[in-house]
Amino acid sequence: MTTAAALSSLARLRGVGVSFGDRVALTGVDLDVPGGTLTVVAGPNGAGKSTLLEVVAGVREPTSGTRTASTTIAFVPQRTSVPDGLPVTVRDVVTVGAWGRVGRWRPLDRRARAAVDEALERLHVADLAPRSFAALSGGQRQRALLAHGLARGADLLLLDEPTTGLDADSAQRIRTTLLDEAARGTGVLAVSHDPLLLDAAHLVVRLEGGRVVRGGAGDAEARCGTVAS
Repeated sequence: MTTAAALSSLARLRGVGVSFGDRVALTGVDLDVPGGTLTVVAGPNGAGKSTLLEVVAGVREPTSGTRTASTTIAFVPQRTSVPDGLPVTVRDVVTVGAWGRVGRWRPLDRRARAAVDEALERLHVADLAPRSFAALSGGQRQRALLAHGLARGADLLLLDEPTTGLDADSAQRIRTTLLDEAARGTGVLAVSHDPLLLDAAHLVVRLEGGRVVRGGAGDAEARCGTVAS
């Protein structure tokens, strides 16, 4: 079996630091995100996990160090960051993800429409497609947001606490989908406290006080297969 370390890196951080005024969020972080791998970033609250994800996504510039990525990226937020009154249907939410294939505001071609339908089916939300996104339960919302990310067809999928607060069935559906995406060759990077997702990860990176204390570049807790021993 090919080890995670042997896979190509889709995104790379070297010596990355992030500060917000006097507050230091990240310090000297090295990280490689390989393709075909589920990498989970763990650590206590305030450790800098979400900031790290934002840097990898390219939506936050590091204060120091370098970030490189030569791939398409889909960033799936926590469901709590989406306004409750967003006046769109579930299909609308997933369709926006598919714009990454054809360009913003352009009509979807047949391939993009098929990607939307496949994403809805894979996350078991196809029957909810005409419903208001705001009317969904927490688990349904998170599955719809993941379907949005899958519809983009990106090589690198980033998620912030994808299973937090969800019912058991929704959480398991998301864990299974993330492993399936990694098996397809997608690089998956998720911030999570979920012990089952941590057990399923191929790589685990632990942050404490803005520093990598286990995992990262050259010091990853690597796991071959889908479940750690």
